[in-house]
Amino acid sequence: MDSVPFDFSPLWISLKISSLAIAITFCLGVSAAYGLLNYRGKWKSLIDVLLLSPLVLPPTVVGFLLLQLFGQNGVFGKLLQTLHLNIIFTWYAGVVAAVVVTFPLMYKTAQGAFEQVDRNLLLAAKTLGASEFRVFSQIALPLAASGIFAGAMLAFARGLGEFGATLMLAGNIPHETTTMPLAIYAAVEAGDTQEAWIWTALILSISFSAIAVTQLWMMSQKFTLTPTYLSKRDKLLLPFSHGRKNISSTGTGLLIEIEKHLSEFSLQINCDCTDISNNLSIGILGASGAGKSMLLRCIAGIEKPDSGKIILNGKVLFDSDQNINLSSSDRHVGFLFQNYALFPHLTVAENIGFGLPRDISIVKKKLSIAAQLNMIEMSELGDRYPHQLSGGQQQRVALARALISQPDILLLDEPFSALDTHLRSQMERELISVLSNYSGLTLFVTHNINEAYRICQSLMILERGKVIDYGEKSDIGDRPTSIAAAKLTGCKNFSRAERTGDRTIKALDWNCSLEVDNLNLTHQPTHIGIHSHALVFPTDWSIDHLSKVNSFPCWLVRTSETPHFVTIYLKLNHPPDHDGDYDLQTEILTEKWLIIQQNPLPLQIYLNPSQLFVIGTDQRLR
Repeated sequence: MDSVPFDFSPLWISLKISSLAIAITFCLGVSAAYGLLNYRGKWKSLIDVLLLSPLVLPPTVVGFLLLQLFGQNGVFGKLLQTLHLNIIFTWYAGVVAAVVVTFPLMYKTAQGAFEQVDRNLLLAAKTLGASEFRVFSQIALPLAASGIFAGAMLAFARGLGEFGATLMLAGNIPHETTTMPLAIYAAVEAGDTQEAWIWTALILSISFSAIAVTQLWMMSQKFTLTPTYLSKRDKLLLPFSHGRKNISSTGTGLLIEIEKHLSEFSLQINCDCTDISNNLSIGILGASGAGKSMLLRCIAGIEKPDSGKIILNGKVLFDSDQNINLSSSDRHVGFLFQNYALFPHLTVAENIGFGLPRDISIVKKKLSIAAQLNMIEMSELGDRYPHQLSGGQQQRVALARALISQPDILLLDEPFSALDTHLRSQMERELISVLSNYSGLTLFVTHNINEAYRICQSLMILERGKVIDYGEKSDIGDRPTSIAAAKLTGCKNFSRAERTGDRTIKALDWNCSLEVDNLNLTHQPTHIGIHSHALVFPTDWSIDHLSKVNSFPCWLVRTSETPHFVTIYLKLNHPPDHDGDYDLQTEILTEKWLIIQQNPLPLQIYLNPSQLFVIGTDQRLR
């Protein structure tokens, strides 16, 4: 008697159902995961529960619910009947069952993969003019590909082993809907253990192979953006030399009148920087959490203010009254993030060219990228990836990428925060060179007053979300209008004050009377201050006016030394009671202090009337 050939139809049916199901699940799961990535609404938890429910429900329950939906009296069943279609007890029903039970795996792994992508990379792409679809297809999807691929393979393996829901919805029809799990069930029921083992071995082999392929592929696709530091041999960044289009429409400069509620305070910015030269650089100073970065993000369209308006060169970027809120891709801004936000899966050349308009020719695009690479002296490194560059080189690429599209405004969010002192100095010089050839407005966020002074022409000082001072850097530094502004510009010497004459003020905390130049007669002084560098130890006391005006005996309280400088704490008019009892502090070179301290106590100190600044009652005080 001839032996009956082994029936492999369950294998082909399983592969057919699982392959089609995973194709559908992939599209649905990835779309749902990315669509809900930035959703923070009150329904997010409920949506997650609904999408993940098939993962925890018993397969028979899932199958029963599907049967009710796709049966003759079900919602989808009636709809299919109008199209003269019926999927119950067909292999299509197996696909539906596999899609439902595998979707949660695909959705959850894709969601986790997207959440692992640095959000700054997505934001950087948007500020470079990329549409939402381009951000998804060229940045988010490639960077999340490893996790998504792993999810797809797990979902495929899960679909291959689906039993309960398939049995309920598709049945166990030989050569039609019998999958390998159903074949195992039938073999065990018939007492054919050998056949059951064959199907079990096939399922295990296919599933383990899918998982192994996933692991190997993920190991080969890892991208890293490891911050490294500029070596001493790195070449310096050269200025960008290509021209720039006219950025003015109906005006120049930036007008900001916005309010945004934050957790601890409200960002309330009212600043008019219109009618200014295009190449102005404004340094934004403030303590940590003062709202500096949030201000930049509102200008870039990354964050949305609660109310107000933002107008750049006559172009309305945001206006709550007119319901205008341009997307980041339409604002034409250049944004340099703290970590540079280079796309790790793109080469240096591809990173730089990402911000170019999509409609320019390939030839023009290559020429523009080549020009930028030449300007930053990285012509030979265009094919490298960001993780193969030093920190200084990464910054050059980020600057080139931000400026290649000639943005109307350049936003720099503490670009030197990851560099040590030596490298900050190097990159600072190169940034100054870049800005000298950039004809747009620059906003530069920093904590370092000296850095802001060297790079910027004007300063804006923020405190708890409000502009407390704005103007030329020399005016802000020499004549701050508030205690907070004075402290942020580095001043450490203050005293409560009251007027005693047209040119004289009583410093209450220092217990002395002072002459002050240019004293405003219309305001009642509340505080007086002087920068530490303005304190003078006169060496020639034969000069009469120095010995009589604003010169006082002082006693040394304590010192604090560094390799080249000494910070000196002084008490005016009488000796201190303890080491915390001081009025003034100053920092001088160690060599100079060695000479001064040879004089007997008390020393003499001179407070120049032209260097004293007065804060009045009409200014905002801490």
